Amino acid sequence: MILTRNEILKELNLNKITISPFHIKQLNPNSYNYRLSDHIAVPEFDPISQTETYHTIQIPKEGFILRPGCTYLSHTFETLGSSEYAMSLIGRSSLGRLGLFLQVSANLGHTTSCHKWTLEIVACKTIIVYPEMIIGQISFWKNVGEYHESAIRYNKYNFLTPSLD
Repeated sequence: MILTRNEILKELNLNKITISPFHIKQLNPNSYNYRLSDHIAVPEFDPISQTETYHTIQIPKEGFILRPGCTYLSHTFETLGSSEYAMSLIGRSSLGRLGLFLQVSANLGHTTSCHKWTLEIVACKTIIVYPEMIIGQISFWKNVGEYHESAIRYNKYNFLTPSLD
């Protein structure tokens, strides 16, 4: 079951959910709108080695233009997590309608994870992103059955993290 606005607030006050910094105006009926950090990893393809690498830049206040068809990495401005609930990080429909896709393949946040989440960002057409813009939403889901603390891997990072595989 997904948590409602009132349950998210209740669990936040009981320290079972972490959203930091928290702003009530970003709370929705079943989710919380999170913001983009001020850094983005830009892909670079090396035709000689046939590999793709990333270089990280600070997003200027006037914005950064995303190229269509590229996968960028960034992270949430907020620290997000829960000791009790699984989380789902997804894009916003308003940005999806503009051709911006977020968390295309990895939207599940495991119970007990709490950090700034790496975001997978794909633009279908040219679009500008800005530091601290509201870019996605997180929802909290009640676990059914026993759960254990999430294995430490990506959840120890508070900065955008490329694949460790």
